[in-house]
This record gives sequence, structure tokens and C-alpha cells, in this order.
Amino acid sequence: MLDIMFHQGLLLLCVSVAVIGQDLTEKSAAYWEQVSEAELLETLQYQKLNIKKAKNVIIFIGDGMGVTTVTAGRILKGQNSGASGEETKLAMDKLPYTGVSRTYSVNRQVSDSASTATAFLTGVKTNDYVLGLNGNSVKGICAGSINESNLLTSVLLEAKMAGMSAGIVTTTTINHATPAAAYANSPDRLWYSDAEMTAEAKENGCKDIAQQFIDKSDQFTVVLGGGRQYFKPNTTFDVEYTDRANLRLDGQDLIEVWKAKQSDRNSAYVWNKEQFDQVDVAKTDSLLGLFEPSHMNYEAHRAQDGAGEPSLKDMTTKAIRMLKKNDQGFILLVEGGKIDHGHHAGKAYLALHDLVALDDAIEAAVEMTSDDETMIIVTADHSHVFTIGGYSHRGNPIFGAAPNVNNPKLVDDGKPFTTLLYGNGPGHSTLNGAGSCERENITLITTDDPGYKQQSAVPLPSETHGGEDVVIMARGPMAHLFEGVHEQSYIAHVIRYATCIGKKSKNCAAQLEQSTDLIFVSFLGFRLSSGQAQLALYITFGLLMAACIIAIAANLQLCRMARQSARKHEDPKVLNEKV
Repeated sequence: MLDIMFHQGLLLLCVSVAVIGQDLTEKSAAYWEQVSEAELLETLQYQKLNIKKAKNVIIFIGDGMGVTTVTAGRILKGQNSGASGEETKLAMDKLPYTGVSRTYSVNRQVSDSASTATAFLTGVKTNDYVLGLNGNSVKGICAGSINESNLLTSVLLEAKMAGMSAGIVTTTTINHATPAAAYANSPDRLWYSDAEMTAEAKENGCKDIAQQFIDKSDQFTVVLGGGRQYFKPNTTFDVEYTDRANLRLDGQDLIEVWKAKQSDRNSAYVWNKEQFDQVDVAKTDSLLGLFEPSHMNYEAHRAQDGAGEPSLKDMTTKAIRMLKKNDQGFILLVEGGKIDHGHHAGKAYLALHDLVALDDAIEAAVEMTSDDETMIIVTADHSHVFTIGGYSHRGNPIFGAAPNVNNPKLVDDGKPFTTLLYGNGPGHSTLNGAGSCERENITLITTDDPGYKQQSAVPLPSETHGGEDVVIMARGPMAHLFEGVHEQSYIAHVIRYATCIGKKSKNCAAQLEQSTDLIFVSFLGFRLSSGQAQLALYITFGLLMAACIIAIAANLQLCRMARQSARKHEDPKVLNEKV
């Protein structure tokens, strides 16, 4: 710690002296030297690893949030605040530890959200479309899939077993792939209610995902998202959209079932923003919020909702406040699910505004928690075939034409193109009257409109996922374990190790923290590692040796001075006799 503080102070002094009187625009070398030194100083703060047990864990999932989406979203957030955009830092960018997650599933190079969520929440990879079951399960087949040996348990349920609290926040339905992996065991992610199940599934005892949530709902303190229609019978209509029928075929009203299960607790069910805002966290033990019959609105459309919807930030902060009431800690899963939906629709405007909304939620969570006791993880389940290119100029509007909206480049077909494009999807050109396929001319089109579909190379009704690795960003106890390239299933194992739950309840961070008492010592208020303590001992030994040498030299000097003084006072006759 002392050597870190010394180097930080020295670097800061050097930076301060070096930039005095210099040009600090981006065109100068001094600017980039200052920026880089500031980053170095910030990074040096994390040389001392936090190896404590994590009291809390917050997992942020940007559904479909590949690196290109993060970059474009960063530029958008900066431009929304009046900056050029490229130099902006997202809240997720500021998390100090970064790794990479490999997203393939057991049976696919390019995976879906069910298999990936199963991987990072249970620690086991599985087949596409499968939730909470291992790779022996077959998509859509109940018989043989729901065997005890195939069942997997999420870190959220394990946290509850260990005395912690658990919560889910999503902008999709709460029984969609990512949140469902927290509690469901299903060979088909599309079995949202009994209306979507096959006869074979019902005959062999499989349960729909909404039913599975209700069965395990007492394991969760707070669950917020969409999906009302899957919990109500098809003989009833939605409370907000009164001409829209609900979906369940079995006649059950699962929301009323949830209320009955919570009857011995101070619980609240809400379906609009006003009700949500009125929830008193201090007086509420359990909260369920279903704000839409299906998925919640895109962030860009949220203000247009008649009944009102809370933002992802609103839901995240309320969930944290509720979960914090448990002194034993919590695990919270937060999903920005509409990023994925925007990309599938080929509408980058919608996807990127939802990324900004997710980043706002991350920023709030960072402010509400301490990195000394709360691990925050930000990652994606998969990416999309989404690109950013065209040699666009600095500050060029992110949704605009490349390289400059005021002087776009005309390519081989004589037409301009946008900075953002898709490899495939619904933005592909349509056939013209001559029967040939021509790319649309965007010259007179508003490409920053929320409904605009970026052009794509391959025509598909829905744009697809990408298969490349995605980034893991983290802070807090044991967050350094995410550094490097890892299987996506590794994430759950780090969470277990950091919190001492599940299979890591004994061999875990708490044990390591206790063992450090043997290899760490306290000195002048600082906790020194064995290496630092050894260095301190060498320094102490050196100082003692130096002190001894100085003392010996001083004594010798005193002796010489005493002898010289004695000679001066001796009788001259005696001196003559000696001669």
C-alpha cells in the first residue's frame, strides 16, 4: 500500500508539472499523456486486490450487448449530453476489472438467450432454447428431460438457501429467457404459459414457466418486469388494455395465487408507475410488479405509455433498497432486455437508447453500494450482427450517414450509407418494379428516427445474434477473478466462490479471507501482504545495520577526538621522555 501511494503521488506530481503551460487539446501530445497518466493512477488503486467475501452481488445483463453496441451506446450517451461522444465514459466503462466470456452453447456456435442465461446463472452450459437443464435435455421434449440428474439450480436460489435475499428486474416479461433461468427448469423457453405448451409436455408433467415462477416465488423478495398476460386466464382481459385477452388456459389467476402465498407478509402487487412509486420499501417485505401484458416498452417509447412505467433505473434502485434490508446480503439480477429486441427489429435507435437506460441503472447501483462488500458484474448473454464503420468523423451523429452527415460518401451504387449497419435483418432492400434488388437511397430519409431500420446485407425478417465473445466488466470483492478469457459458465462459479454459496459454501472467499490473517500483518494502520511485510523487514534490517554502522563510526570518531585532546594536555617532559 505504501509503495502504491508513493508511486501515485510521484506520478500525479509529474503529470501536474508536465502539463503546466502546455496545449491541452486533443491535438497535443500533452493531452493524451495527461489522460493516460490519469488512467494509470486510477488503475494503480486496484493493485491491492479485494479478496473479501462478497456480501452482495448485482448481475447486470445487457441482452444482446456486444462490443459494438457498447461503443455505439457510449457515443450516443455522450452526444445526448452535448459532447462529441467517442471520449465519453459509460458507468460500465469505469468498472476496474475486465474479462471476456465465450458464449457458444452445447449445440450451437451462435447461441440464444436461454442457453446463455443458464450458463452464467447455473454454471453449466446447455442446448439452445433449454432453461435450467443440462445438455442431456432435448428442446421441446418433456419426457426424459425433467429428470433429477438433469436439473440445475441458479445462484439466486442458492443465495436464498444460504440466508441471503434474491431479486429480479427486467424490461422483458419475467418469464422470458434471462429471468426464467433464475428459477425455471424447462426444455423449451417458449412455454411461457400453458397456452404455449405441447400436449406431450402436459402429459409428461412439465410445467409452464409462469407456473414455475409462482411455485418458487417465495424465494424472491422483489421481481419487476412485464408479462401479466401469462398469469391470468384467457376468459379475462388486461387491466390496462381492456380489449386484450389474457392467455392462460387452465383458468388460474396466478397473480391472486401469488398474493395468497404472500398473505403472511407485507406484500405488494403493482402494475403501473403510480402504484410502484407509492410502495413503501420500509413496510414492504415482498414486491411483484408486472407493468405490461407482454414486454415492457422500449426506453424511447416509455413516456408514451398511458398507465406509466418505471424506468430500469427506477426498478433497480427500488429493488436494491428492498434487498438491502437483509443483513445477510443479496443477489440481484438486472436485465436490459429490450436492447436485444431493438437489434432483432433492425432498429439501432431503440437498442442503443435501451443500452443508455441500462447504463443509468448501473451508475445508480454503483452509487448505492460499496465496492468493499458488493460485487457488481456487467456482461451480455450474446451479441448481434451489428457494425459501426465507414471512417466516420469525430462527433458525427451516431445514427447519421458516413463519414459525415453534411458530406456523405457515395459508394459504388452512387448512394450514401450510415455508420451503423447490420449483417442481416429486416433492413435489407426490397424488390423494385423491375424485379431487381436495389439498395435504398437514404438521402431523403431521417435515419435518426426511432422507427428507422438500418440497412442489412442479408434479408431476414428478424436480425440474428452474433457469435463472438462478449465483455465482462466487474468491481468489488473477488472481481479480479473475471480477468482473462473464460467460458460463460465460469461467471456463476465466481459468484459462488465470492459469496460462499452452493457448492462453494466451504471452499470459498471467506476461507481465503481468514487464511490471510496468517500472511497479512498490520503496520501503522496499513495491512501488508507477506511480500510487503518481507520488504518491510529487509528495510528495517537495512536501517538497523545503517544505524549500527553510523554508531560505530561515531564512536570511533569520538575516540580519535578524545585521544587528540588528551595529547594536548600531557606534560611536555613526559612527551620528551617518550621520544
